[in-house]
Amino acid sequence: MTATRGPSLTLRLTLLFALASALVLFLLGLLIGNAVESHFEEQDLEVLNGKMKLAKHILERSPGGQSKEILTQQLDDALTGHHGLIVVVYGANGETLYANEAMTFPPDFLVTTAPKQEQPVKWTTSDGLPWRGISSAVKLGAGGGAAYSVAIATEIAHHEHFMTSFRQTLWGFMGLATLAMGLLGWFAVRRGLIPLQAIKQQAAEITANRLHTRLPVESIPVELADLADTLNGMLSRLEESFQRLSDFSSDLAHELRTPVSNLLTQTQVTLSKVRSADDYRDILASNAEEFERLSRTISDMLFLAKADNDQIIPHQEVIEMAEEVADLLEYYEILAEEKEIKLSHTGQGRVIGDRLMLRRAISNLLSNAVRHTPNGGTIVTRIARTAEGSTVLTVENTGKTISPEHLPRLFDRFYRVDSSRFRTTENAGLGLAITRSILLAHGGDITASSGNGLTTFVMRLPNENIENG
Repeated sequence: MTATRGPSLTLRLTLLFALASALVLFLLGLLIGNAVESHFEEQDLEVLNGKMKLAKHILERSPGGQSKEILTQQLDDALTGHHGLIVVVYGANGETLYANEAMTFPPDFLVTTAPKQEQPVKWTTSDGLPWRGISSAVKLGAGGGAAYSVAIATEIAHHEHFMTSFRQTLWGFMGLATLAMGLLGWFAVRRGLIPLQAIKQQAAEITANRLHTRLPVESIPVELADLADTLNGMLSRLEESFQRLSDFSSDLAHELRTPVSNLLTQTQVTLSKVRSADDYRDILASNAEEFERLSRTISDMLFLAKADNDQIIPHQEVIEMAEEVADLLEYYEILAEEKEIKLSHTGQGRVIGDRLMLRRAISNLLSNAVRHTPNGGTIVTRIARTAEGSTVLTVENTGKTISPEHLPRLFDRFYRVDSSRFRTTENAGLGLAITRSILLAHGGDITASSGNGLTTFVMRLPNENIENG
C-alpha cells in the first residue's frame, strides 16, 4: 500500500504566508474602517453640539413672556444654511414648542428633567433614512423657568452610503491583496526552496560508486547548512561502512578460497590414481585440518555478525582477572618455553562479565603476543584499577615495532600489517576484531600502541557495579 504523503512544504508555507497576510490586512481594514467612521461621527457631533449650544443659548436667554412666534423665528434664523438638520423643542408635558421639520425620535431619546450626557444616538426612521442626534434638557428663560427638552438630529444617509461603498472597496481590495500576497508568497517560497531542489538533485546522483560525493555547503543558505553538514556526515559514515564491507567481502572470499582451493587440489590429486588405505587416511586427516580452519573462520564470522547487531548478551558474574590471566599464562607457558619467552604478571582486579567471553578475549591477546614475540623475548601482563572506576589489563610484548598508520586498523577484520607478522596458517586475522567486540559488549574498550620495540594492548573494563568485599 502506497503511503499517503502530506502537503508539500511549498503549499504549507504559501498557506501560512497567505493566512498571515489575510489576518494583517483584516485587522488593518477594521482599523481603517473604524477610523473613517469615527471621523464622520466626530464631524456630525461637532455640528450637533454647535447647534445645541446655540439653541440652548437662545432658550435660556429668552424672557418668560416672549411669544412663541419670536422664539420660533430666532431658532429658524439660527438654522439658516443647514439643510438636513432638524431641531425640536419639547415641553414638559410633551407638547412641541418648536420643530423645523417633523421627526419621530426614539422613545428614550428625549429628556426633560435632568441634563443628559450629550452622546450621539444613531437610529433609522420608518422610511429607511439613517439619523444621528443628541438631546439635552434646558430651562426656559434666564430665571430658570419651565424645563424643556431640545433634540437635534442630522441625516447621515450620505455618510452611510459612503461607508458602505468604502467598505466594499476596502474588503474587495483586501481580498485581492490577500490573493496577490499568496501568489507572491508562493513565488518567494519556490525561489527560496531552490537550494533544497539542488540538494535533492545532488543527493539523487549519489550511488554506491559515488559515495565520495559531498554536498557543497558553501553554496547553501545558512538555514540549510546544518542539514547539508548532517547529510555529508551520513555520506561519510556510509562510505566508510561500505568500504569496510567491500574490504571484508574481499578478505572473506580470499580467506575461504585458500582452504577450499587446497581441499579441491588435494582431492583431485588423490583421485588421479588408486592409493593405499594409509594414503587415503593421511589425505583425510589433512582435509580435516582444512575443514577445522574453515569451521573456525565461519564460527568467528558468525560471532562478529552477532556482535555487530548487538545480539551478544554477556552472562554477568564476578570475575577475578588475576586468576583468569594466571590460568591462561599457564596454558601458553609450553609455547613460550619453545621460543624461550619469559612470561610475568603483576596486579589483580575484579570485573563483572561473561567468564568465557573475557577468557577468549584475553587468550586472543596472549596468543597474538606469543606468536609475534621473537625468541628470547618477554611478555608482561599487568592488572590495575584506574581513578575513573575501570579495571585495566595490559599485555606488553617485545618485538618488531608497528608503524603508527597501522595501529588504528589492527582491530579490523582480516587486517594484516604484513604477511610475516600477521598471517599464519592458524590465524585468519579475526582474533583482535573478536576481542574488541567482546569488550564493547561489556561496555569496555581496547587500544594498542607500539614503540621502541614494545607493543602494548590495553583492555579497559568497567567495575563500578562490583560490591566491595
